Amino acid sequence: MRRVLTFVLLGLGVFGIATGLLLRFYAYPALAKIPHSPDTTAVAQGSGITALVYVEKDGGPTQPEIRRNLSLTSTTYVSGDLRAPEVQADGGVTAWVETTRIREDKDRRTLSASVRELCLDRFTAEAVAPCTTQYLQKEKPENGKDTKIPGTRGQVQFPGLNFKFPFQTEKRTYPWYDSGVGKPVDAEFDGEEELQGLSVYRFKQSVPPTDVDGRDVPGSLVGKPEPTVSVRLYYQAEKTLWVEPDTGALIKVRQSVKQELRTSDQNAGQGTAVFDGTLELNKKTVDANVRVAEDNKSKLWLLTGLPVILWIAGGVLLAVSIVLLLAGRRRTA
Repeated sequence: MRRVLTFVLLGLGVFGIATGLLLRFYAYPALAKIPHSPDTTAVAQGSGITALVYVEKDGGPTQPEIRRNLSLTSTTYVSGDLRAPEVQADGGVTAWVETTRIREDKDRRTLSASVRELCLDRFTAEAVAPCTTQYLQKEKPENGKDTKIPGTRGQVQFPGLNFKFPFQTEKRTYPWYDSGVGKPVDAEFDGEEELQGLSVYRFKQSVPPTDVDGRDVPGSLVGKPEPTVSVRLYYQAEKTLWVEPDTGALIKVRQSVKQELRTSDQNAGQGTAVFDGTLELNKKTVDANVRVAEDNKSKLWLLTGLPVILWIAGGVLLAVSIVLLLAGRRRTA
């Protein structure tokens, strides 16, 4: 009977360790992937904002006007493109489409709108190429027309992380894509905290004043007597991202942006602010993000936490069986 028990414990120990290894190193990489068909809406809001708006005057064409103390709402909807050539049911690449619109709360006037599509690595969440369907489309509020910028199939149009962080996010710096400068900017680990009982990592991203574009504007817009003035657009931003580390999901985002038009004789802070304010995901969006992250985190635990328990239990059973086996041999001797 003792001999039977010894081999049963030995078998259970080996089974536990082997099962843990399979879950962590085979099932986890195969199953921990971002979905092909996301269906999420995120709403960010802010008040006391300065922004450039285009308004109709006397039935004529729209004219730019700087307004202050505005309340704005930014709505972002993310979906998947199952028809993209790179998307396969069990593949490691997916294609997501992001639609964003920023509106003034008072009169529902659209300040900016854009649509973009990109391909993502389903485990690391980084943008990848080749990507046949990637593009950026912006609506021009001054005339209501769209401009579409198609990407090059073999070149990543929006490099870095865009929608989420990797599974098992680490306490380090990650490249997060910033649309204002059109490239990834370091998002540095800044600490841990809790949001509604959920443990999250906090990352901060800083973009210094950067020359991003040149344009001609009415002189009156920038305080000049000339009918038209050539200016440069400078962009700067401070962004804070709260991330659930097991899933890499964004729980909360706060972004402060300043855009300034400068003439050739102006330095930083001397130009005309055409956007200056902060937008933050509202409570309803954060609540929804917390619920989804908790649900997905519990599912991932079967692939990350359970293997550790199986390794410990299997190791204990294996040790006990070896002790019993050696004790049996000494008794026989």
